[in-house]
Amino acid sequence: MRIRFGAPGELTAPSGERLSVGDPRVVDFLSRFARRLLAPAVARRHPELGSLGYFLRPAELSRVVDRMRRDDNTWIFPRGNVFHVPPANVDTIFVYSWALSALAGNHNVVRISSRSAGAADVVLEALNATDADPVIGRTQRMVTYGRDDQLTANLSAWCDLRVIWGGDAAVEAIRRHPLGPAARDLTFPDRTSWAALSVPGWHAADPATRTAAVTGFANDSYWFDQAACSSPRTVFLVGGAPAAAEQARAEFLTLLSAVVAQRGWTVDAAMAVEKRVHAYSLAATGASTGLAFPSNEITALTLDDPSAAPRRWIGAGAFPFAHVTSLGELVPGLQRQDQTVSHFGFAPADLRAFAVDLAGRGVDRIVPFGAALTFSAIWDGYDLPAEFTRLTTLSY
Repeated sequence: MRIRFGAPGELTAPSGERLSVGDPRVVDFLSRFARRLLAPAVARRHPELGSLGYFLRPAELSRVVDRMRRDDNTWIFPRGNVFHVPPANVDTIFVYSWALSALAGNHNVVRISSRSAGAADVVLEALNATDADPVIGRTQRMVTYGRDDQLTANLSAWCDLRVIWGGDAAVEAIRRHPLGPAARDLTFPDRTSWAALSVPGWHAADPATRTAAVTGFANDSYWFDQAACSSPRTVFLVGGAPAAAEQARAEFLTLLSAVVAQRGWTVDAAMAVEKRVHAYSLAATGASTGLAFPSNEITALTLDDPSAAPRRWIGAGAFPFAHVTSLGELVPGLQRQDQTVSHFGFAPADLRAFAVDLAGRGVDRIVPFGAALTFSAIWDGYDLPAEFTRLTTLSY
C-alpha cells in the first residue's frame, strides 16, 4: 500500500485504524523513504533532500521517539487528527512536519500547494514509490486542491491540531475557518533570520575554515532563494575596527562569489531586476548608504544603522552588511518575529551571553553557518514531538 497524492474528490478522512507513538510501521516506512532521498542521484540534484533524508534516518527517528517517552505514571498518545498547511516557497518543509506527526501516531492530511514543484515533486514521487504497511495508506493523505473554502473548513473541523506554515497572511486566512472546541493551532508565521560574523574570529581563521564557513552560508542562503524563514537576510559584522570589518566583508564576498559560481547557482533575470529595484529603494530611503553588484547572483548593501536591517525579502542573493561592536548591540532591535541567528567566529561564552541577554524576546535558534536550514524536533521554539502528542497521567 502506498501513500496517495489524491485529488480533492478522492479525499476521505483517514480510517479509524489506530497508530501508536513511535509505531514501528511508521518508523519502517520513514526509514525506507529516507534511503530513497539519500540516493546519490537525488542528493546531487537536490541537496536539501539529502538533509531531509539524514533527518529521517532510523537513528534520528529513534532519538525523536526517545524524547517522547515519559515516566511510568504518564502515558503518551497521539494527539489525533492533524491537518497540515505548508508553504509553497519552501517545498520540503511539509515532510518534516508530517513525518514527526506520523511518528507520533497521528492521522494526517497534508495540503500540498499546487505551486510546489522541483524538490516537492521528487519527494512525492519517492513517497509513492516507497513500500509501506497498508495502515500507512489508510491513515496518511497528501492532497492538492485549489481555493476551496468549504474543503478547508471541513478539514479544520475534522482535525485536533492544525499546523499552518507560510506567513502572517496565510495564518490569518486559514484561521477564518473555526476549529473544534478542543482543537488548537500550531502556527509558523512570517519570520526573519540573520547572520553574525565575528571580525576578529574571521581574521584569526585559516583559509580552509573561512571557505567552509562561506560554503555553509551559501547553502543557508541559496537553497531556497533566500526565502526560507531561517535564511539570513542581513550579515552583521561584529567587533573589530571599521577597517578590519570592511576587509572581512570584502574577503567574505570574494569567497561567496567563488562558491556560488562553483555550485552553478544562478538568479533569473526577473528576480535580478526585482532585487535591484528593492536595493535602490533601500538606498532612496536612506536605509542603505552603499550598493555593490559583484555579480548577477550577489548584491551587497551597506547599512550604517543596524536597526535599518530589512525584515522583508529583498531577493535571492541580496546581503545588507552592518558593523556593530558586539552581539549585545543587536539585542534591543531583535523581536519575536526573528527566528535564527547563524554565526561564525565567536567563542561559546559570547554566544551563551547573547542568548541570556535575549531572554526570550526573540530568536529561537543560534546555529553555526551552514546549519540555518537544518531542521530539528525543536523548531520556532516549539517542542514538536510534544505538540503532536497528548499525555494521560495515572495516580494510585
